[in-house]
Amino acid sequence: MLIIKAQDYNDMSRKAARFIAAQVQLKPNSVLGLATGSTPLGTYRELIRFHRQEELSFCDVRTVNLDEYYGLPSTHPQSYCHYMQEHLFNHIDITPGNTHIPDGLADDPNAYGREYDDLIVCMGGIDVQLLGIGSKGHIAFNEPSQVFSTQTRLVDLNETTIEDNARFFESEEEVPRQAISMGMKSIMAAKRILILASGNGKAEAVKAMVEGPVDPMVPASILQLHPDVILIADATALSLLAQ
Repeated sequence: MLIIKAQDYNDMSRKAARFIAAQVQLKPNSVLGLATGSTPLGTYRELIRFHRQEELSFCDVRTVNLDEYYGLPSTHPQSYCHYMQEHLFNHIDITPGNTHIPDGLADDPNAYGREYDDLIVCMGGIDVQLLGIGSKGHIAFNEPSQVFSTQTRLVDLNETTIEDNARFFESEEEVPRQAISMGMKSIMAAKRILILASGNGKAEAVKAMVEGPVDPMVPASILQLHPDVILIADATALSLLAQ
């Protein structure tokens, strides 16, 4: 795992965006795996700037998102579909039909998950997968568990994740209790993984991911087994790592 130290959140975001922009320039029809939440917002702002000021084109790029709340329509203001439109897709020249986000209203979410995994394979796999890391070491909605979950599927969110995401809703009671989440198989099949971390609240998770054993109770620790992972993090997120 390559670790790149950033000065702060904005520096982390700029560095991450440069990696993604370089990928798109080298391979205009790249498949990008995209994440949501607060961590990648700065990266998306930088990519929008690259598009507007440096003529970076996304017209042939294809994207797959990690997850979506189950039970929320795509038009819901807290859906990840709405998030992606508001924070990236509406501001670049990406072709709408090239963007793929799990359907939070799928009738049979586990069957739908298998179809989603098949779609990724048919696209040739993910060239660069962007990830954040949760405070308990989860990636996407792959929660701490006794085993590593492999397939895209319906998952139950644990209380910590619900509490962490409550800030995006009017109350904790409004946070969905389930989500459709990409599993580790498709994530680990990505050619390159770019994981971001910022702030003291992620320091313990980063330490467990980088220096701890590979353990499904820390889902991100499986990234130790991937041949091409880049961690971009600020000083506080890296503060517990051995020097």
